[in-house]
Amino acid sequence: MTTALIYLLVMLLVAAVVFLLASLVFGRGEELAPLAPGSSPTRLPAEDVTGEDVAATRFQIVVRGYKMSEVDWVLSRLGTEIDDLRERVTELEGRLERGDATAGRRDE
Repeated sequence: MTTALIYLLVMLLVAAVVFLLASLVFGRGEELAPLAPGSSPTRLPAEDVTGEDVAATRFQIVVRGYKMSEVDWVLSRLGTEIDDLRERVTELEGRLERGDATAGRRDE
């Protein structure tokens, strides 16, 4: 009985050491460094949000969070869409200032 307990304790100790070494060598698998506890990285300007603002947005990492690759993809997509819409608005405002009658129609 004592021998089995010693083997069990040795196996647990070896497993813990291997896990700690692997954690130190490979990290937690995150692309971003973890934030300080209690800090909130999710800040956006009150107005005129740009694609760069969306791309710079970071979320606090928690145990039961979202898959980072999916969040990054959505942020990238939203940033591109915001930039495209701003470009289109600027183009249409320029047409209105010039008095172009076709300002509301898309180019075909």
